[in-house]
Amino acid sequence: MTQQVESQIEATVRQQYNQLAKRYDRRWRQYINNTLIFFKDWMRLAPDAIALDIACGTGELERLLLTQNPHQPITGIDISNEMLIQAHQKLSRFPNVTFQVATARSLPFQDHQFDAVFSANAFHYFDQPNLALREMQRVLKPDGRLLLLDWCRDSWTCQLCDRVLQWLDPAHKQCYTQAELHHLLTSNQFHIVRSQKVRFGLIWELMAVEAVIG
Repeated sequence: MTQQVESQIEATVRQQYNQLAKRYDRRWRQYINNTLIFFKDWMRLAPDAIALDIACGTGELERLLLTQNPHQPITGIDISNEMLIQAHQKLSRFPNVTFQVATARSLPFQDHQFDAVFSANAFHYFDQPNLALREMQRVLKPDGRLLLLDWCRDSWTCQLCDRVLQWLDPAHKQCYTQAELHHLLTSNQFHIVRSQKVRFGLIWELMAVEAVIG
């Protein structure tokens, strides 16, 4: 575990999502439902898997997973304390779920702690993706699974969104093509198990990937 000074991008993300937290679920309801319902089913999470959700936001993915399996042991981290307040309020009746403030590049957990590490709709915010992936690998058990869902820059609509957001949004780092994401994973000693592109509406093309260590 490494303690590091917060980067400018992280500070901007924290500020933006602290301000957005109370209305986040309402503002992005359709997008959240579409992407997270897909990801919940796509992950095929074992009922007893000890799971870590990186950038968990308001805990919507946790809510969906717990609807399916109320006893799923899940830890959620997010950079925004206000988003986690919403998650706590939403899921306070589940003692098997915990939340804490942390960043992807400095996970406050012991080595080989989790059966599954996942992150949805957040990888484009990570300003040090290689360090984040090394941290994910560190906290995974040797036979653990990494599962990511994020925007895919293979489509022209996401290419356009990526360019606009890099110009307008100081919190946005970058989107990746499927090949670029796979290269990041394999460069950090992950092996790709399966990968899928999926489109939601006219704008959003996303990619899901499962990887294991080795």
